[in-house]
Amino acid sequence: QVQVVESGGGLVQAGGSRRLSCAGSGRAFNTYTVGWFRQAPGKEREFVGAISWSGSNSYYANSVKGRFTISRDNDKNTVYLQMNSLKPEDTAVYYCALTYRTDTLVLVTESYQYNHWGQGTQVTVSS
Repeated sequence: QVQVVESGGGLVQAGGSRRLSCAGSGRAFNTYTVGWFRQAPGKEREFVGAISWSGSNSYYANSVKGRFTISRDNDKNTVYLQMNSLKPEDTAVYYCALTYRTDTLVLVTESYQYNHWGQGTQVTVSS
């Protein structure tokens, strides 16, 4: 059974940076595509980005493209979400989750396609 735990959230000023981590348990972690989602109060959960099992491919929502970067270290069973140039509208609970192994990340942008969700980590961006 693979489990994931997010960490790294907190309060940051607009324009600042933050790095979130998604730590996976289990030897199979590095066979999964990992996605990041976020959910702001009163809004639906939305796709942020995803990274392939090997780390060679990544795909981002337009709202974060050029500001956020996803990377992974399979030796450490960890995926990172580096967030730069943060805006107040980035305030949300951020989740990582796993889906099937694929390099065509544009096909895995819906939350229902993912299993093994973490508990989330809150990111608050102050103006």
